[in-house]
Amino acid sequence: MLQQTGVGVAITGSGSAIPSVSLDNQGLTQLVETSDDWIATRTGIRQRRLAGEESLSAIATLAAQRAIAMAGIAPEDLDLIILATSTADDLFGSASSIQFQLGASRAVAFDLTAACSGFVFGLVTASQFIRTGVYQNVLLIGADILSRWVDWSDRGTCVLFGDGAGAIVMQASERDRLLGFELRSDGTQHQSLSLAYTAQPKELVPGINVQAGTYHPITMNGKEVYRFAVQKVPEVLEKAMFRASISIEQIDWLLLHQANQRILDAVAQRLKIPTEKVISNLANYGNTSAASIPLALDEAVREGKIKPGDIIASSGFGAGLTWGAAIFQWGR
Repeated sequence: MLQQTGVGVAITGSGSAIPSVSLDNQGLTQLVETSDDWIATRTGIRQRRLAGEESLSAIATLAAQRAIAMAGIAPEDLDLIILATSTADDLFGSASSIQFQLGASRAVAFDLTAACSGFVFGLVTASQFIRTGVYQNVLLIGADILSRWVDWSDRGTCVLFGDGAGAIVMQASERDRLLGFELRSDGTQHQSLSLAYTAQPKELVPGINVQAGTYHPITMNGKEVYRFAVQKVPEVLEKAMFRASISIEQIDWLLLHQANQRILDAVAQRLKIPTEKVISNLANYGNTSAASIPLALDEAVREGKIKPGDIIASSGFGAGLTWGAAIFQWGR
C-alpha cells in the first residue's frame, strides 16, 4: 500500500571507500609500453586504486556505512538498497550481501547494471520509490572492481580503470531536491565498449550441448566512446536542465562520470561552464565506473566544496551504450 504521494527526494548523506593498493602510471610501464606523460596527457589519470583481496561487497559496505552515518540514520531505518555495479562478487548479485553486512534487516536489496551510467540510473530509480511514497529511506551505492576484468596487456584500456565505491542516502522530503533528469540508451553501439561473455561448447550427452565459459576482458573503441561522450553528454545535460527549469548560470557544480579529463573539459567548454565549477578527481582514481560520481561527490562534500543547497548537474555515460543526467541539490 502506498504511504503517501507527492513527496520529494533529498540527498542527506554520502560516503566512499577505496582499496588500499595504489598503482601509479610509472608502475604501468612495467606492464605495457607507456609513460606517465603519455597517460596523463591523454586521460588526466596519474594513479588508480586496485582491489587485491578486498571484495566488492566489503568496500561497498564501508562506503554505505559512512553515508548512513552522515545522514544520521540507522541501518535498520533503510527501506531499500540499490547497488549499481557491473562487477558483483556473485553473478546473482551482491546487494543482499551488503544488506546483511550493514544489518539493514528491513531493507529490500537488488543490483542494477548500467555500467558507468549506473549511479545516475540508480538515482532516478530510487527517486521513483520515494516519490510514490513506497519507501522513505533509500541507500544507493555505486561500486565497481574493474581490475578483475582488465586485460593488463592492452595499453588502450589498462591505463584507464580503477576500483572504488561511493554511496548516498536518499530520503523522503517535503521539498524535492531532484530537480530534473533524462536517461538514454543506444544498443546499436554496444560493441564500442563491452565486457562480453565468451562461450565454450560443452556436450552433456550425445546431441545435447550447452555453452560454458567466462567473460572476455574489457574491450573499447576509444575514439568512438570519446566522440559519443562529447556529443551526447552536453545534450542530455541540457535536456535535464530544461526539465528542471534551471539555466547554466544557476549550476554550482558540474559532476560527470570520471572517465577522461579531456571529456570533462570538452563537455564543460560546450556548456560554457567555468573550469572552477567542474569536479574532477580522476587523477587519483582513474575510471571507477558506477563508483566515480558518488566517490567524487563524497570527496567534494567532505572537503567543504559542495555545500547544502548547491545545485549539481551530473551525468553518467558508458557501456550499453547508456547515458543520463540528473540535476539535484545537495542536502535536506
